[in-house]
Amino acid sequence: MESTHSHGPGGGGFLAGRKALVTGAASGIGKACATAFAEAGAAVYVVDRAARAAEEVAAAIGGTCLVVDLSDPGAVDGLPADADIVVNNAGLQHIAPVHEFPPERFTHIQRVMVEAPFRILRRTLPHMYARGWGRVINISSVHGLRASPYKAAYVVAKHALEGLSKTVALEAAAHGVTSNCINPGYVRTPLVEDQIAGQAARHGIPEAEVVERVMLERTAIKRLIEPAEVAAAALWLCSQHTGYITGSSLPVDGGWTAH
Repeated sequence: MESTHSHGPGGGGFLAGRKALVTGAASGIGKACATAFAEAGAAVYVVDRAARAAEEVAAAIGGTCLVVDLSDPGAVDGLPADADIVVNNAGLQHIAPVHEFPPERFTHIQRVMVEAPFRILRRTLPHMYARGWGRVINISSVHGLRASPYKAAYVVAKHALEGLSKTVALEAAAHGVTSNCINPGYVRTPLVEDQIAGQAARHGIPEAEVVERVMLERTAIKRLIEPAEVAAAALWLCSQHTGYITGSSLPVDGGWTAH
C-alpha cells in the first residue's frame, strides 16, 4: 500500500530537497522523527506495518506512506533506494528469561531490528554515495550499551545494530555519509507502555511502581524521555556542523550510562 502527498509544511527548511526514510514511523520515536524531518523540509517515507496509523502520519506531514512488514525480507527489499537519510527505528520487545525465551520470537526480533536495517542500508547507501552526502541514524538504546535481564533478543539486536552502525561509518566516510546511533533510555512510547505489565509480573510488583522502581532506577533524571527529544537529536545529526560525527553512540539516557 502506498499513498503520496505533497511535501510537508517545512518545505523551505534546511533539509529541503532531501528524502528521509523512517521505519516504525506510525508512532512513538519514529512518528516524532518523521514529523521533525518533514518540518525541516525533507520528503519523508513513513514506513510501518500499522497501515491506518502510518497513513495518518503521512497525511499529517505530507509524506509517503509505505506499509511494510520488516520481518519479511522481500518486502524490505522493495523499499525505495533513493533516501538521503535513513532512520532505522522500528523495534519490538519480548520479556522472558533466556531459558524460557521462544526461539521463533528471538529470530523475529533479529529480523526486524538487525536484518531489516542491514537490507535497507544495502539498498540506500549507493544513492547516498552517488550524491556525496547521506545520514544514517540508528535508533539504538541504552540497551545497545548495557544489558538488562529478561530482554535477551532486544539487547542482542541493539548491540548488533551498534556494530552495523560502526561498520557503515567506516565504509561510508569517504563518500560524505555518516552513521551514528542514538541511545535513549526509556521513552514515553507505546513500546514502553506495553512493557509495564510484563515487567510488573516478572518483578512481582504493581504496575504503578514499574516506572519508578524498574525503568528509572538507573537514571539520574527521574522521568521518561519524550519522543520529540530523541527526534531533535536525530535532526541535529543531519545539521550543518555534525559532519565530523560518525561511528558514535549518543546516549540520551538521563545519566544511566554515567554509573
